[in-house]
Amino acid sequence: DGIPVRPIENTMRAPTTNISNFLDEIIRPIFDNKCSTTAIIDSASLIKELDKYAKRGLLKPSTLFCTFDIRNLYTMLPQQEALNILVEFLHVHGYRKVKGIPLDTIRKLASIVLEQNVCVYDKKIYKQVLGGAMGSSFTLTLANIFMWKWQKELARRQDITGEFYGRYIDDIFMTWNRSENDLKNLLNDANTWHPNIKLKYKISKSLPFLDVILTNNNGMLSTSVYHKPAAEPYVVPFISDHPRHTFVNVIQTSLTRALRNSSTFEIFNKERIYIKLTLLYNGYPSSFIEKQFQSFFSEYINSSSFLPFIDNETQFVTMHNKILNLPTARQSQ
Repeated sequence: DGIPVRPIENTMRAPTTNISNFLDEIIRPIFDNKCSTTAIIDSASLIKELDKYAKRGLLKPSTLFCTFDIRNLYTMLPQQEALNILVEFLHVHGYRKVKGIPLDTIRKLASIVLEQNVCVYDKKIYKQVLGGAMGSSFTLTLANIFMWKWQKELARRQDITGEFYGRYIDDIFMTWNRSENDLKNLLNDANTWHPNIKLKYKISKSLPFLDVILTNNNGMLSTSVYHKPAAEPYVVPFISDHPRHTFVNVIQTSLTRALRNSSTFEIFNKERIYIKLTLLYNGYPSSFIEKQFQSFFSEYINSSSFLPFIDNETQFVTMHNKILNLPTARQSQ
């Protein structure tokens, strides 16, 4: 009846799963290595790159930030074109074989992962003819490689002018030091580069990206934690049957993110209060919260105080820089 649907299936034992995992295991490291200059690993890596951008004197009071996402990237990948770009990517970077496997065999294996996705509904068999299965591990790597090709011109233009360009899967962040109209013209032009790739963009001096809000505060980079309205203020409720360490991890993770994503002591303090109120709202006892707060800060603050908390901007900056420069879970993968 023309109603779009997205079937959800358990494919853990599907014939394509092991092939997908194998291709991802041998090709994703190549992509990660060759495309690291335009890849955003997580919000921590983005903050550090923008810090470098600001230290080079490129962040001016008039600098604009832009974010855009690719609509339905996984399900809009043209299958044959994506396979061709996969072979082109490996060829461009000097590969005729990967782990001893010729590129034509790699292409055939990838085509099985893309093209052999079927489901049964109402006694009818349906086959996916556009895009790939979202839960398939190699689909992500293939989408990244497809975007490597698409973004070449945009990344080149940004590099020439010294501007920042970075991509986290289907979300892009970039800086801009020309007029807003010029930027809109560029993005509207980019919307015509491929019939399946459509952008939805935002332009401002303050924008959220992943879990951080990035603000150009009169030429100074300001950052704070971004809370998605649909998800907040909920965390794992204390009355749930999760193991005790789950509740500890909720608090530790929230405080780590607050320290990493807050650029000033004042911003951090507001986030710390927000965390405590959120925990109380979700049934966490005040005594449990205080104990975990003390445990967290005692790891970073050398103090004989009975209550080890951050007291001033100097202490905050020390902790912020330390946590920001620690490898995150994603960066350690």
